[in-house]
Amino acid sequence: MTTVGFIGSGNIGGTVARLAVAAGYDVVLSNSRGPETLKDLVDELGPKARAATAAEAAAAGDLVVVSVPLRAYRDVPAEPLAGKLVLDTNNYYPDRDGTFPELDDKSTTTSELLQRHLPDSKVVKVFNNIFFKHLHDLARPADAADRSVLAIAGDDADAKAEATAFLDGIGYDAVDAGPLAESWRFERDTPAYGLIYAQNPATFWDSPAKPADAATLRAKLAEAQR
Repeated sequence: MTTVGFIGSGNIGGTVARLAVAAGYDVVLSNSRGPETLKDLVDELGPKARAATAAEAAAAGDLVVVSVPLRAYRDVPAEPLAGKLVLDTNNYYPDRDGTFPELDDKSTTTSELLQRHLPDSKVVKVFNNIFFKHLHDLARPADAADRSVLAIAGDDADAKAEATAFLDGIGYDAVDAGPLAESWRFERDTPAYGLIYAQNPATFWDSPAKPADAATLRAKLAEAQR
């Protein structure tokens, strides 16, 4: 079975790990604080999970989820990720990350920054536009009428196909939003960000999850303006 590595195992990374284990994947978890700090999560996930360093998780994963604050993207180990699919969950929050002039002037995107740092990997943007609780609650079998979609973006068609297959395995369909240069369409403060998965946007953090279909997501992607 495919092994999924995790560089960053917080809200989004930990949620994807839970969905992956439930779908039968093996997972190797890491964070910036050391493997010993992931004991509770590993214990929760059971025998299909183990903790490691970031470099070990990168090496062990057949595909790897990178879910670290943007300010730390240069710390992601490049060499063990060569040739691999890297799923990038990041968003840019200046209050957390500091300022990035090339993002402020919209000359690039967060995922393009990661792709430049990982020139031998195949980066696909995904999981960044959904609240982690909604991500957990909306996973559905392939034949479910209320299955939700997630947006993906990437520059490699085969990598996007591999990402789509992984999403299918953990309970989601995919909508292709284009290359990494278009991934801003589902980052923070866009119509496709967060609210489309909440039953009550006014109480977003406490709102139950709401499925979003492909037509809804495509319409929100088209509404985005820079």
